[in-house]
Amino acid sequence: MLLLNPKKDTLDHLDNFSKEILLKTISFFEKKGLQKLKEDDHERVWYTDFLEFVKEEGLFASFLTPQKYGGPNARWDTYRNAQLNEILGFYGLNYWYAWQVTILGLGPIWMSDNEAVKKQTAQFLKDGGIFAFGLSEKEHGADIYTTDMVLTPDGNGGYRASGSKYYIGNGNEAALVSVFGRMAESDEYVFFTARPEHENYECVQNVVNSQNYVAEIKLTDYPVTEADILSRGRDAWDAGLNTVNVGKYNLGWASIGMCTHALYEAVNHASKRVLFKHTVTEFTHIKQFFVDAYTRLMAMKLFALRASDYFRSASLQDRRYLLYNPMVKMKVTSQGEEVINLLWDIIAAKGFEKDMFFESAARDIRALPKLEGTVHVNMALIIKFMANYFFKPGEFPEIGTVNETKNDDFLFAQGPTRGLGKIKFHDYKITYNSINLPNITIFKKQIRLLKLLLVAAKPNKVQIKDFDFLLNLGELFTLVVYGQLIIENAKLLNIDNDLIDQIFDFMIRDFSKYAMLLYSKTSSTALQQKICRQMIRKPVVDTKRFERILKTQVYALEDDYEMNK
Repeated sequence: MLLLNPKKDTLDHLDNFSKEILLKTISFFEKKGLQKLKEDDHERVWYTDFLEFVKEEGLFASFLTPQKYGGPNARWDTYRNAQLNEILGFYGLNYWYAWQVTILGLGPIWMSDNEAVKKQTAQFLKDGGIFAFGLSEKEHGADIYTTDMVLTPDGNGGYRASGSKYYIGNGNEAALVSVFGRMAESDEYVFFTARPEHENYECVQNVVNSQNYVAEIKLTDYPVTEADILSRGRDAWDAGLNTVNVGKYNLGWASIGMCTHALYEAVNHASKRVLFKHTVTEFTHIKQFFVDAYTRLMAMKLFALRASDYFRSASLQDRRYLLYNPMVKMKVTSQGEEVINLLWDIIAAKGFEKDMFFESAARDIRALPKLEGTVHVNMALIIKFMANYFFKPGEFPEIGTVNETKNDDFLFAQGPTRGLGKIKFHDYKITYNSINLPNITIFKKQIRLLKLLLVAAKPNKVQIKDFDFLLNLGELFTLVVYGQLIIENAKLLNIDNDLIDQIFDFMIRDFSKYAMLLYSKTSSTALQQKICRQMIRKPVVDTKRFERILKTQVYALEDDYEMNK
């Protein structure tokens, strides 16, 4: 089973230290119990108990300190971090968020050449410190071209920083805040560190109604010395974007964790709910909802796991992760919304009840597609890779499952953020031709039609400026990439063909939906419409396969997990 089950999983696939600390993390939440978890959520209680646990166990210190600066069990290991991402998401976005914004805050530090700050940071982590990422601003959002955080020379070899930052998670209690700004005299970009306890640092407010603290902060003549500066110029710019490359990968895992917990609750409720003398699980539409929710969740996890392999294997010569990571952020999180919607249609009013985990999941699942750049921003990035992906494949050595206990050094040496249009990918056709299943055969026909559209009826000058047109085209492209990595990982993990063919059942339907949306655009040409109509296909109906998935994989989850009250 790919599904996380906190009460059954032994985590034997990890080294002993990682296994032990993750099981302790699960135990922390199970001892806390669902009732207290929800009370703290509703009352917006700052999670002091969790942060005390983080400190006592050295959780963040072990998982977020590169090997060079930490103890024997310290390393930044994307495979291991994904496990913690999923566990924290399983118990609630609030706890995951404290971890996520710490990761973002650490990015510019570990990417810098400032050894003194790095050593100081390692000690802060050992002391249980959390971190913050001061990039966004109220008026500009994540538009870092126009930052209003300005450093002015103080006449003594240092600077005074003035300006505000907005949406700064952990901005209330961070050990250090990595702040992005610019030099007043040269407009040169700069990253520097600030301390919340300093009198010139003002935590103005928590801008959200949440247990998280998402701060508005203000610096007024905050003293900055050369010792506080992490990077300047192009290095500072690259550090900001490369930090987001690291952080956005985590968002999909938070969705996976939340959806998994919600699935258990939905199965447990529906299997015991009797309507019109039938259990809810007997109704035909409920069966379809459950199978769709389950297969979408399995696809999310297969893709996110496979993306980790490419991220951990990356180099300056192999930057394929710059397509896959935004897809974990964009595609996996938006699929998480789909999963929650399907499950909500099953449990209906139960999903609003205050003592259900589902109630908070239904609220918080909406946040993830909107963090670290909206779906639209990430789609604009992804479209840049489409030409090389389809028409100019490169040659790369085959990459297997990368689960070694190693430090992912390249994450903090990603290099320049330029040249995305030159990045090559391995030939997707090799993967699709390696498996012969009915629905994959249909999906391959849809792919060929998409390529025909790009060659014979490519977007004109007007359509290129119409982002809604490009968004639907991009959705079709991402489905191809999504399916490719799912197939690759299914082979590596020996996933049964029933599940893979059922996954491509919804993939065909999704492809048809976006083809129809593209067809319906007012600007679509006659040839584009003709090709889009041909893309609309129906999956192969296999009732026996559907029932096997339903009974042996979905309904078999009944009473398999329930959080301690």
